[in-house]
Amino acid sequence: MPLLIPALAPLLAASCLLPPVNAPVTDAFREPSCTWCPGNRGLEYTVPAGAAVRAAAAGRVTFRGSVAGVLYVVVEHADGLRATYGRLSSTDLSTGSTVTQGSEVGRSSSELYFGLRRGDTYVDPAPLLGRLVERWRLVPTDGSLGRRAPPPRLRCPASPREVG
Repeated sequence: MPLLIPALAPLLAASCLLPPVNAPVTDAFREPSCTWCPGNRGLEYTVPAGAAVRAAAAGRVTFRGSVAGVLYVVVEHADGLRATYGRLSSTDLSTGSTVTQGSEVGRSSSELYFGLRRGDTYVDPAPLLGRLVERWRLVPTDGSLGRRAPPPRLRCPASPREVG
């Protein structure tokens, strides 16, 4: 299910990263043993085609383009981390665009790649990702609609955001 919460960006904490999509990881990070060795340099998600892909954190687009026929967007964050969003079906961003945490980076194909780098070193994104937690609300018993549920909150990992 796509993450459809455009008004959420101002409410998010800066201490962790927003998951780019609301979907389970289907292939986790596997650090390669050498520069050219096999591994998975990010996280892979299986999502419905056309799902909104959200910026994990605020930053500036440093690359937007096709690599071997696959659309990628790279966003550099203020702390120097670069987030790569790959296998996009479309994006309205261009190099130099700025994004806020939670703003749309693009639309997915049926798969999404999300990776992080500090310099040339790939970093496992999983420990830095928060998770969206739905907030409880009371529902009227008289059949009326009541109020809409509040937006979900981003729950951050317990450890501070320190990466290689």
